[in-house]
Amino acid sequence: QVQLVESGGGLVQAGGSLRLSCAASGRIFSINTMAWYRQAPGKQRDLVARITSGGSTNYADSVKGRFTISRDNAKNTVYLQMNSLKPEDTAVYQCNADIRPTDWGISFGYWGQGTQVTVSS
Repeated sequence: QVQLVESGGGLVQAGGSLRLSCAASGRIFSINTMAWYRQAPGKQRDLVARITSGGSTNYADSVKGRFTISRDNAKNTVYLQMNSLKPEDTAVYQCNADIRPTDWGISFGYWGQGTQVTVSS
């Protein structure tokens, strides 16, 4: 089985920073794209940032220039550095990874349990 475990959420004042981590473990042959999503109360879940296995990235317009996604392939971990946080960044943040459990099978999408980020004004 594959498991994604997030950490690093919390309460921060506007203008502050947080760093989220998401570590994948279990039966993993390779990991393709890894991404962060967020969902605020009463809203749909939106993509925040994604990074390919080769390191190419893309971001939601609302976080460009403030958030940075990165990954450590040796540790099967993806990070989200969040700077200049705003109250509208408040949400549950979830990581997602496209993982091949074996070298002969297809890949599957896996989700972490989510971590709360709250930005006070």
